[in-house]
Amino acid sequence: MVNSSELVYLRRCVELAADALQAGDEPFGSVLVGADGTVLAEDHNRVAGGDRTRHPEFALARWSAARLTPEERAAATVYTSGEHCPMCAAAHAWVGLGRIVYVASSAQLSAWLGELEVPEPPVRTLPVQEVAPGVTVEGPVPELVEEVRALHHRFHAATSGHVR
Repeated sequence: MVNSSELVYLRRCVELAADALQAGDEPFGSVLVGADGTVLAEDHNRVAGGDRTRHPEFALARWSAARLTPEERAAATVYTSGEHCPMCAAAHAWVGLGRIVYVASSAQLSAWLGELEVPEPPVRTLPVQEVAPGVTVEGPVPELVEEVRALHHRFHAATSGHVR
């Protein structure tokens, strides 16, 4: 269960996902927060240009590897609008980031995309813990799930449906 200060970070993730949607990209947003509660970095999806690896969670993992000590990475939390895909979960684990808190699960996203008849992605959707079993993961966060669902519905209603 997330607390009220964590909801602030998660709401920012939803805002970033909306920014991505506004820019014509898939609606995903993430925030990296240090152990003291300081927002260290944030990003949103940038795959519309053709590089399908430009997920915010992957970008934050790379950012942290370049700028934080191993101890700082382990104490940090990644807040995100959607559960990490396998690529991002692996990057998270490889750089030694701490916990993940997500709004909507991969299972929820898969169900929504199925409802919209969006083709399956080229990579299997797996829970983070199947890819990175040592990472502490919390989610979904029911208070914000419908907002994330609405963003995905808006994106896929406006496109032919590319999936992460």
